[in-house]
Amino acid sequence: MFLFVGLGNPSPKHAGQRHNIGFMTVDEIARRHGFGPFRARFQGLISEGTIAGQPVRILKPLTYMNESGRSVGEALRFFKLRSAHVYTFYDDLDLKPGKCRVKIGGGAGGHNGLRSLDAHIGKEYWRVRLGIGHPGHKDRVLTYVLQDFAKAERTSWLPKLFDAAADDAGLLVQGEENAFMSRMSHAVFPPAAKPPKPPKVEQKNSAQPLPEVFPSGPISAKQEN
Repeated sequence: MFLFVGLGNPSPKHAGQRHNIGFMTVDEIARRHGFGPFRARFQGLISEGTIAGQPVRILKPLTYMNESGRSVGEALRFFKLRSAHVYTFYDDLDLKPGKCRVKIGGGAGGHNGLRSLDAHIGKEYWRVRLGIGHPGHKDRVLTYVLQDFAKAERTSWLPKLFDAAADDAGLLVQGEENAFMSRMSHAVFPPAAKPPKPPKVEQKNSAQPLPEVFPSGPISAKQEN
């Protein structure tokens, strides 16, 4: 069994904020794969379903971001799961908007939700980093992550990211994290179409063969000197 965790803040005023991209992503995964309704458990909301034939639980902690580890730790102990069976979806300032990176272990990178998970379940869980971009200066970070996504984002790369995460979530439970990243990249940032090759032009040989000249009569022996 696998546990997909979306990080975010629970109140309605936070629903559309950049910090809640983890909640938004797992909501789309649950919807697309026909998961059951979310119900209150483990200090959060949990839903059950299957992805690529594997049982999966999706958890959204309701403890607010900074205490997310309490909820995840409680679920992990109940299901007797190893940390390596946990995939955590969260916002990442260090990646450009729409970029996705997946890795196991590592530091919190200043993210309070990860810091809480590290404290409660250790560091050896999978981190699905979802890029939201950086405001440019550290003093603007808090305001930036607690702002709603701009309309331009909501109508461009954001729905592509959600669709790709839901489409290819099966690759995660199959241990194909690199393939998941590649599919996400191609979906959000499709490669530019190659221009069509120009038609081949047949090269005509400009040199015309010389006409054969035949003598008008028999060659006399005297002509050979």
